[in-house]
Amino acid sequence: MCRMYKILLEIEGFTVLGWANNGDEALKMLNSEEINPDVILMDHRMPVRNGFDTALNLLKNNKNLKIIFISADNSIKDKALKLGALHFIEKPFHNQDLIKIINNIIMA
Repeated sequence: MCRMYKILLEIEGFTVLGWANNGDEALKMLNSEEINPDVILMDHRMPVRNGFDTALNLLKNNKNLKIIFISADNSIKDKALKLGALHFIEKPFHNQDLIKIINNIIMA
């Protein structure tokens, strides 16, 4: 899925700074201060550390991060938004919906 998102976003003109295969990789990458993304796409179900734990840890260190949760599990929508995600997208979704949401977040 990460590769698919990367291709889609780059086709739409975005620069993808990196991706993580699990929550620990995401924390290491984003806490290293090597990159400063405008938007982070996060799934709830990830190996090693789930999206909630990862997002909470990231937001604890930087409350200004803009996280979009993407998940097939709509039952976690309220929890994701309460913990600080700016948006929740339920899978499956239309690619243009994701692009519109990202643009709206960046332009805000």
